[in-house]
Amino acid sequence: MGFDLEALREAVKTHGTVTRVVIAAIKGSSPREVGAAMLVWKDGQSGTIGGGTLEYQAAEAARTQILPARLSQHALGPDLGQCCGGAVTLVSEIYDMGAVDRLDDTIIARPMAAPEMPLSVKRVLAQARGQGIDPDPQLLEGWMIEPVHKPTRNLWIWGAGHVGRALVDVLSPLPDLAITWVDTGSDRFPDKVPGGVTVVPAAKPAELVRHAPIDAEHLVLTYSHNLDLELCNRLLLHDFRFAGLIGSATKWARFRSRLAALGHAPEQISRITCPIGDPTLGKHPQMIAVGVATQVLRPVRQNDLKKDLSA
Repeated sequence: MGFDLEALREAVKTHGTVTRVVIAAIKGSSPREVGAAMLVWKDGQSGTIGGGTLEYQAAEAARTQILPARLSQHALGPDLGQCCGGAVTLVSEIYDMGAVDRLDDTIIARPMAAPEMPLSVKRVLAQARGQGIDPDPQLLEGWMIEPVHKPTRNLWIWGAGHVGRALVDVLSPLPDLAITWVDTGSDRFPDKVPGGVTVVPAAKPAELVRHAPIDAEHLVLTYSHNLDLELCNRLLLHDFRFAGLIGSATKWARFRSRLAALGHAPEQISRITCPIGDPTLGKHPQMIAVGVATQVLRPVRQNDLKKDLSA
């Protein structure tokens, strides 16, 4: 979890002045963790600090906030109609484009109560910049410290049909995924694409495989079996962390045979997962997307184990 600078920048571009509300500290139980944040503007909001009365009241307060920054404490008990039993400290800050442009792009530290930076904050920043390890979001001696969030996983989705669109809808809100979405032409994509998704129209999508990081994860679900096969072929030649192919057991049996004819060894071919998702959920695009998303988000996947065993 970190400061999503790009989401804030896009919100300010779209809505003008935006108030960012972040959980700065927790005592006891809380519906969200320190660093969880939401963006609030005149007639809308995005993100969440846990929902319920706390979020509603924080959003309403943000819309009428006058001070550039405000620190507030909230008990999560009967007064808020929540049974977490803890307490949270919120930081609410108003941003326009000028304020966004002044933010550091690695670690954002700013005063909430103590105008002069304490030695403890200086130490955290020096250690983070010296060792390249991001600090945890925290409120430290009156200063709020948050590393700027950068996605840690590259996910390439090949195909913008019904299943591809459903997958992007499900996965794009997740902060750790940087999604690259590829299809054969711009007309294949919806008019509105979620923020943080890079759309790449390409007449020959398979030619793009060489540009993917070797630790990227891939979901292959184009409209063409021939294109699916060529993508699998190129991925096996290029390397990847995970590759999943949509299709039936029959399709995968044919693909294994054709990939073998192209010179790929059985243990390499077995690194590709097919079918993907959970067939018991059904064949509706959203049902497929939910099953595939669950598979992608599992901490340990079967294919990771296969790769480790074959290394």
